[in-house]
Amino acid sequence: MAVIHHTTLKPTKLELLTDWLPSRPWYRGGPDAPVLTKSGGFRLDDPEGEVGIEFMVATDTSTPEPTAYLVPLTYRGAPLEGAERGLVGTLEHGVLGKRWVYDGCHDPVLVAELLSLMEGRVRAQAQSIDGAPDPEVIRSYSGAPFAPGGYGPEPADDKEGTRLPAPHGTVLHVHRVLTRVPEDPQNPPLRPEGAIGHVARGWQDPQGTPLAAVFVTLRTD
Repeated sequence: MAVIHHTTLKPTKLELLTDWLPSRPWYRGGPDAPVLTKSGGFRLDDPEGEVGIEFMVATDTSTPEPTAYLVPLTYRGAPLEGAERGLVGTLEHGVLGKRWVYDGCHDPVLVAELLSLMEGRVRAQAQSIDGAPDPEVIRSYSGAPFAPGGYGPEPADDKEGTRLPAPHGTVLHVHRVLTRVPEDPQNPPLRPEGAIGHVARGWQDPQGTPLAAVFVTLRTD
């Protein structure tokens, strides 16, 4: 189980993302720097207890219509070999010291745990509370069992988001710009048509309005 330290971060996560987001092909903001707020998300546990894993929703309010981005992040105590393209930046953690922050789509630990979540072998954890499962995360999977471990992602970004090769010839689609779907506790976001798996969750806009979206889908193309 990951331990969440409520301590100082220099720079903060949102400060790192303010510089990094405009470099992404799926960024929808204008020429000015984004103005970001943390709007929600969840965590996953690394079985080895070494890597912090977070799926953050960051909302940019710099444009007339706010845009919510899904930013999977990993936090490591040393550089991840071969993942230089995925480095968001480094920060100083008040307890753990220097941490390397990666776009989690480049980190095999995050990808493996995301597949385990989709398959139902692990549970999503609350974003800010130690040891608390997150019951708001919805997941589904209808394919063959995944073999654990041994996965090395080669993510590809485009204007629609990020795609990663996955087992059994499937492709993970990480929806970086979140498209709102009606939020109804009795009818959680359904698996998108043509997908064999998905992960969805709600979050709040800067005014506190509850929203929900599909975060990730798994497809055969």
